[in-house]
Amino acid sequence: MNKGMRIVFMGTPDFAVRSLEILVENGCHVVGVITAPDKPAGRGREMRKSAVKVFAEKHGLKILQPSNLKDEVFLNELKALQPDLQVVVAFRMLPEAVWQLPAKGTFNLHASLLPQYRGAAPINWAIINGERETVVSTFLIDKEIDTGKIIFQEKVPISNNDNAGILHDRLMEVGARLVLKTVKTVENGNVPSVPQSELKGNEVLKPAPKIFRENCQIDWSRGVDELYNFIRGLSPYPAAYTFLVSPEGEETQLKIFNVTKELGQARKPGGIETDGKTELRIAAADGSLLVNELQLAGKKRMKTGDFLRGFTVSEHWKCQ
Repeated sequence: MNKGMRIVFMGTPDFAVRSLEILVENGCHVVGVITAPDKPAGRGREMRKSAVKVFAEKHGLKILQPSNLKDEVFLNELKALQPDLQVVVAFRMLPEAVWQLPAKGTFNLHASLLPQYRGAAPINWAIINGERETVVSTFLIDKEIDTGKIIFQEKVPISNNDNAGILHDRLMEVGARLVLKTVKTVENGNVPSVPQSELKGNEVLKPAPKIFRENCQIDWSRGVDELYNFIRGLSPYPAAYTFLVSPEGEETQLKIFNVTKELGQARKPGGIETDGKTELRIAAADGSLLVNELQLAGKKRMKTGDFLRGFTVSEHWKCQ
């Protein structure tokens, strides 16, 4: 591909890096990268660069880090880049003055079968809801979030053992290839644009809102299939959690990352069965979950056997 088309790339986390990388690898003319400002992180509160910024610096790309996308200084800097096309992957909502700027438009990569799972967490919600496949979509940005006309969509299977992290990495790779395909199509001038209303049919739309900590607590009164999907849909981040409650009523937070389903008769939901060595089972409504990997607050993620060697739990305990 020649370098005639000037591209501005917008993204922040790891998910966006592979899309930027594939554009660079294939000789696309990336004239600028827009990413989030550096922010303090960790115990030392040292300033941390976004994953996209780290990649852009390594490849000598021009970087802009606006805190306000409507700021006049930023808008003038963006106009000075003279973009023909803007590519958005895992970034924030753009004001109209930004997405309308390039002559060839602005497109976004979204990890769902739009119009299904509009929102910030489509990967998590697809697994939580027990979907057997998902999709990566590229679409032209317009005024409402995740509603623009579809350019391309590609299906991606979800296996019964996938968690959000595994699916994230698979979608990142498939999505990057779809971004490159979309850029090439835009440059060639034959861009499909299908209104999402034509794809909806009679289906009830499932949202994919941002997930907050209060949404991640496990409700042990639910069935094992639902809880299994819930835990893997939040693993490894932000992670489902429960509270271990001692017979004296003391609570200890426990994140759970990996479980095995066991159907059949069980204790009261939240009840615990353990051999004190390698096995820890927590009862649900119609069976139990054998916990394989977990994390105590302030500790590292570990196998259940390692946890039980340093933490005494008995069947007199419960989870809630």
